Amino acid sequence: MADIDDDELLHALGVEVAPVKASIRTQREERIIAGFEDILRFHQTHGRGPQHGEGRDIFERLYAVRLDQLRKLPEAKTLLAELDTPRLLEGKAVAAVDVDALDEDALLAELGIGDLPTEEGDITVLRHVRSSTEKRAAEEVADRTACQDFEQFRLLFEQVEQDLKSGVRKALRFGRDASVADGNYFILGGQLAYVAEVGETIKAPNGENDARLRVIYANGTESNLLRRSLQRALYKDNSGRRLTDPDMGPLFSAEVEPEDIAAGTIYVLRSRSDHPFVSQHRELIHKIGVTGGRIEARIAGAENHSTYLLAGVEVVATYKLHNINRVKLESLFHRLFGAAQLDLTIADRFGKPVKPREWFLVPLHVIDEVVQRLVDGTLTGMVYDAQSASLVASQ
Repeated sequence: MADIDDDELLHALGVEVAPVKASIRTQREERIIAGFEDILRFHQTHGRGPQHGEGRDIFERLYAVRLDQLRKLPEAKTLLAELDTPRLLEGKAVAAVDVDALDEDALLAELGIGDLPTEEGDITVLRHVRSSTEKRAAEEVADRTACQDFEQFRLLFEQVEQDLKSGVRKALRFGRDASVADGNYFILGGQLAYVAEVGETIKAPNGENDARLRVIYANGTESNLLRRSLQRALYKDNSGRRLTDPDMGPLFSAEVEPEDIAAGTIYVLRSRSDHPFVSQHRELIHKIGVTGGRIEARIAGAENHSTYLLAGVEVVATYKLHNINRVKLESLFHRLFGAAQLDLTIADRFGKPVKPREWFLVPLHVIDEVVQRLVDGTLTGMVYDAQSASLVASQ
């Protein structure tokens, strides 16, 4: 057989060779695609698109706003057509985000929406969304492996998300404080990261001090990168953030703060759900909240909301207090009873599985004791022991 080149051989076999098309995207297109990929990962994890609502965690609410903005972009459907197999862009945008707590700059920064250098002022352009190249650079800082004992960290991440949503913690641009210590939380590569361990101090090649870290990520992985590597990655990541430590501050004060309500009510609810587990432990399962208005208005239509277990509720206790910082008070209850949070998954009105939060397996008399200790100032140093269902002194 005479020598033939590859193209001739493929032609003889009836194989058509399509020319390779060069794909060159603009910076704007790269950012739009990267932002949509985050939303797709959420869909793959939860089986649905991100939704608005106070009962949802901060990241889902951010993704929901981002999806609304993408739906408004004229070129998005064409650009993302091959990626959008769940057809997320075909839905209708719903502007249901509470922006009262943020000024304009803070809202745009947190939601990843804003201006690019060439299109200043256009709120339909995504900001703080990294290109694929930037993502790979961050991921190559250290090898990530599956975290074998992730279950002991899962509740920590859930609590941090609640702290962010309630304002107990803030996400600040990395750099104002570049320190890294045990117990610090960061956002790197769009993932919550927790510094679980800081190893012994070692000398870097340049003579400066460094240390090997054990960093746990909210997606169930971990890495053993060096402290300076983590710092460099956070500096390079436009969306890199340090989470502040929780500062409960005074619950009752003579000074009025933005979240204070002059006269408010702590209320305790009991569910009328016919779910087998709820029915069996009805006397023990309670939801605790704080309101400055009428409780009746707060719980109206409870049977239509997964927050209330899709069932009516009964008000079993109320406590009138004055000059309350609502956010700090609710966060204190959630932190105190975090280990006793109800772990229950139910189907919502559309048949999708949801896990209502803010319900706790705590006896009513313990809640009453907590409130009394709040008033007289003796709660400090006490923790809730789920085994004995009582308050005990912390060790």
